[in-house]
Amino acid sequence: MTPPTTVPAGPDGAAALAAATLPDVPDAPPETRTGPPRSPVTGGLLVLAGMLLVAANLRAAVTSLGALLDEVRTGLALSGAMAGLITTLPTIAFAGVGALSPWLVRRFAPARVLVVAMIALAVGQALRVVTDSVVFFVVTSALALAGIAVANILLPMLVKQYFPHRTGAVTGAYTMALAIGTTVASASAVPIAHAFGSWRAGLGVWAVLAALAVLPWVPLALRARAARRGTTRTSPVTRIRVRPQRTRLGWAMAVYFGAQSLSGYAVMGWLPQLFRDAGFRPQDAGLLLAGLTALGVPVALLMPTLAGRMRSLNPLVFALTAASAISYLGMALAPRGGALLWVALLAVGHGAFPLILTTIGLRARTADGTVALSAFAQSIGYVIGALGPLLVGVFYEATGAWTAPIGVLLVALAVQTAAGTAIARPRFIEDER
Repeated sequence: MTPPTTVPAGPDGAAALAAATLPDVPDAPPETRTGPPRSPVTGGLLVLAGMLLVAANLRAAVTSLGALLDEVRTGLALSGAMAGLITTLPTIAFAGVGALSPWLVRRFAPARVLVVAMIALAVGQALRVVTDSVVFFVVTSALALAGIAVANILLPMLVKQYFPHRTGAVTGAYTMALAIGTTVASASAVPIAHAFGSWRAGLGVWAVLAALAVLPWVPLALRARAARRGTTRTSPVTRIRVRPQRTRLGWAMAVYFGAQSLSGYAVMGWLPQLFRDAGFRPQDAGLLLAGLTALGVPVALLMPTLAGRMRSLNPLVFALTAASAISYLGMALAPRGGALLWVALLAVGHGAFPLILTTIGLRARTADGTVALSAFAQSIGYVIGALGPLLVGVFYEATGAWTAPIGVLLVALAVQTAAGTAIARPRFIEDER
């Protein structure tokens, strides 16, 4: 592992940063290399570019479908139950397939796994728009989502492996790319569909972005394969088996991830309806949701950077709780008068997502520990998160008002805060095995 390095300012500083953050793992041993030596700066930039492209793909397949769901239902003659299944597929895939990622990484190099995951995403998105079969559409959507599920788990591990001394900054960069990809896909899917005269174009175009994300990882996967051959010939690789499900830290991370996911999914699904009930026009309610996503971009960049510099995360945990609590109470008491303020505060509160992604890397010493913790926290977390839209919908239908649903979100926020205090102090998952 590369020791901490003093980085000069200016263009040379950027090069030094890339060189300082490269690990030794993916390179082949000196005796197995052929050809000219690889530039560490070029390699570091390639890894970073690959991570940003992958992150930009992590929600495009989901949000583009959400934006075009009515058109897809009409085009494929989907029943209400089948439409419900399709909208639930992401959380099923993220929880189920994501849990297999540590098993895959123990057997194959992470870069190779990521290449296959991005190919699955590209192929799944391309195939689902060329069929009139509902079953084939569901199967190919599941294939695409499986690729996303694996990438979800691997990115925190790759940050740890390639950028061990820049965890906060690199996590911030890729969560910002994720937020941008989410916003662009949601906002442009319908215009693209209208421009080409079909919902198929609005969904299928994102297969191109997924294919682009494969390219930076192909040379990295080839190098990793050569490195594994060389390592096997010289000495066996020692792997650390980490079981987060047997630790308090693992469960605290999973509960925090789940509580913030529950609130996030509920807000994304129901916020426009809340503002429509408050008297906003449908298009204005949609703009408020888009504003929430857009304001989340700078928060996604800032939050991991702050977390990476703080010894205890308690100040961030409580600040995010305060922002979300004020927003929820404001939407319950004065949803129309302070809408812009409530949305801005909620965007800050949703910084819990980039915070927990950063914390996954901060609470593990090794790449093996990171992928195990990432898989466990996200798999359990997405199961919990799937309950959010359901619970809010049940309480909204039962009461016809927003007081009870917002009460559900406040309870989830209290659970999130309690779990946040448990993961705030520095410690490592490997020490609790």
